[in-house]
Formats: sequence, C-alpha cells, structure tokens
Amino acid sequence: MAVWNVVNHQELSSGAATVTHGSIAGSYDHLYGVISARSDQSAYYTGMMIQFNNDTGSNYSFTDVQASTATPSYFQASSQTQIGYPPIPAASGYGDMFGVCEIWIPNYANTSNYKQIIINCVAPNRSTTNSQWEVKATAGLWASTAAITEIDFTLNGGDDFVQYSSFTLYGINGAA
Repeated sequence: MAVWNVVNHQELSSGAATVTHGSIAGSYDHLYGVISARSDQSAYYTGMMIQFNNDTGSNYSFTDVQASTATPSYFQASSQTQIGYPPIPAASGYGDMFGVCEIWIPNYANTSNYKQIIINCVAPNRSTTNSQWEVKATAGLWASTAAITEIDFTLNGGDDFVQYSSFTLYGINGAA
C-alpha cells in the first residue's frame, strides 16, 4: 500500500510572484502535487511556469494537448528555461474561480535519468461565464540527472498568484 506524506503545503495569505517547494528530501519514490490557483493578471487566464533546482538553463521541453472548444490543439517547445503554460484563471475571468492542477513527478530523486513530469489542469477560459473551460494535459522533461530538491512555480508574464492560492506537495512511498 502506498503511503502519502505531505512534504509541503502553502496557502497564500497575500499575492506572491513565486511559490517554492524547497529542501525536498530524496527519501520518497515519487512526488505528487495539487495546486488551486488564480492570477492577478488583467486577462481571462495565464500560464503557470515550473522550474527545478533553480535551473534557468535551456534544459526543459514540453508538449501539451488542450481542449477549450470542439477542436483540440497541441503545442510543443524544446530548449526552454522552464516547463510552461498549465492554465491559471486570471483577474478578468469568471468570478473568483480558481484553476486546479495535479502534477506527477516519478522517480524525482533518481540521479541516473532525466526527470519527466505529467501535469493535468482545468480552468475557466476566455470567458466571464462558467460555460467555457480549458482542459490541458502537459508532458514535460527536465534534461538533468540531478535529484529534484526544489520546485518553483511562477506565472507567465511575471504576475502574482492571488491570496488563497494553495500548493500542496506529497511524497509517495511504497508505490508499486
């Protein structure tokens, strides 16, 4: 049976440009994160950005598949300085709705392989009503064999996560 341990939980008491899960021990099999967030950007939505271990080099790549209309689309990027664009609702979007993301990072402490990440998000999109949603699945790669000891979350465009945005990171052991 898998054991889930809360590694870090942060609920913002005021806006913040960066949220960091730091000093992550290497004693878990995998990492799992849950995010509920909103941006103060003057737009309907924005994209979240993720970096590991303060690595700002062009060591990231990602592919996402998204659906917000009847026609799904995709986006790919390589040689990036972060993994990007999971959707986060912004100030002009529907009410006080927050977007929800889940993040899987298997074998994060392995020092023999590059690190892969799976991100699934939902957020109200391009609307001030509750009838338009964006669903996005992102597969990312950090081309480093270093164990992940820190995860930084920022927003595309440098805006802030708003008060009550929450970020929880779990370490999972005994996962078969």
